[in-house]
Amino acid sequence: MTEATTLNAVSRDVIGRANRRLASAGQIPAVLYGAGYPQGMPVAIDRHDFELFIAHHGGSALISLVVEGEKKPVNAVIREVQYSPVKGSVLHVDFQAVRMDQAIRANVPVRLVNDPQGVRAGGVLVVDLHDLNIEALPKDLPEVLEADVGALEVGDSLHAGQVPLPHGVTLLGDPEAIVCSVQTPRTEVEEVPELEEAAEPELVGKEESAEE
Repeated sequence: MTEATTLNAVSRDVIGRANRRLASAGQIPAVLYGAGYPQGMPVAIDRHDFELFIAHHGGSALISLVVEGEKKPVNAVIREVQYSPVKGSVLHVDFQAVRMDQAIRANVPVRLVNDPQGVRAGGVLVVDLHDLNIEALPKDLPEVLEADVGALEVGDSLHAGQVPLPHGVTLLGDPEAIVCSVQTPRTEVEEVPELEEAAEPELVGKEESAEE
């Protein structure tokens, strides 16, 4: 069973450009919607706390969101995080309130464990998918999916359907989709330009001279 990690939030009245004041106070504007919040509730969260949460748990963990003024914590998941294209800092967060008896869908990161034998033999590991789309009850939602790739040889691939899933978790999408593969390294062959045969110089006036 996945334990929810607590995050604190406060309700906010400021919206739009006024949210810039939150940044100077070390806060991030966010919204809580979903079960029990059909209209959405504007909230603000502490930037430092949220960045620590993302660093330790990623974006698929179950959250116990403690909103100031609410009677009890809200079970929620992160649905979207908007980042600044310039600074890379978090601009806005969407939280979705969930019911513990209702399955939800989430993209969960895949962690590759151990070095493939093919890589040790000179191959190159190519990763095609960094996360998988799964469905599970909130209590069964994993923060990460681990896959042991130590046995992969050159030419072998790991497919989505081969990634071990915890009890109660269902893979969505194509089970044959390639997560990663070990490929033969490309050898760059230096192209040597072909030397064109020197054209025989035309002897201008040769025929005229012979006729004279």
